[in-house]
Amino acid sequence: MPTTDLPDWLPRWCADHLGSEPDGVLLRVHQVSTVFGLRLRGGTDVVVKARPDDGRAASCVAAQARLSERGFPCARPLTPATRVGSLAVHAEEYRPGGAALHGDSPEIAERCAKLFARLMTELADVTVAPPLPNPPWVRWDHTDGGSWPAVDGLAGRDDDVAALVSDAAERVRRRLLDAELPSVLGHADFEAQNLRWDGGQVRTVHDWDSLAWQSEAALVGAASGAFRAQAAERLRRAGA
Repeated sequence: MPTTDLPDWLPRWCADHLGSEPDGVLLRVHQVSTVFGLRLRGGTDVVVKARPDDGRAASCVAAQARLSERGFPCARPLTPATRVGSLAVHAEEYRPGGAALHGDSPEIAERCAKLFARLMTELADVTVAPPLPNPPWVRWDHTDGGSWPAVDGLAGRDDDVAALVSDAAERVRRRLLDAELPSVLGHADFEAQNLRWDGGQVRTVHDWDSLAWQSEAALVGAASGAFRAQAAERLRRAGA
């Protein structure tokens, strides 16, 4: 896409915070956040991330910076989280390369589990304000009415699923809340699509917007259910 299609605020933001305006667009991806891969004038490649500012971004970027400083394989933030209107925006180094690890064999599961354990160990020594509220998909600690948090995409969910699913969700949520386990900092979107590997070595862990403040047991459970998400999606499409 040409730079003329970028949001009006972005070139000025790059000039103010990175010292140069964009000269080219390497990528643009939108899911929860909007991610821009940009080539600045002078040839430097960067990534700029923008997402609705719900108060979480400063802690997430600060934790990512601490891990990068200590040599953990993640992109190094180039700016702190800043406010642009209703958005939280930061820049980080462009870290391409590596491949997603597809499949759910015991070998792949063990490799991902060891990486998750390493990540949790590293985060145990990182002190930031808890990144609250938690991401919607692990926000079972919400105080909204009903089983599901009051966020876009989940409103009215009880009307869309079988009663037994809603009942199970409520029982699980009550059990998690009653466990009274201490909350820790952890990665709540530990999916294949967020991990890049070079052979047997991890190259980059992505999506630090998805840090959460939950019990370690719950974070491990979320990771166990999600680590092969990209492989499952590929299989679904192949059978469609």
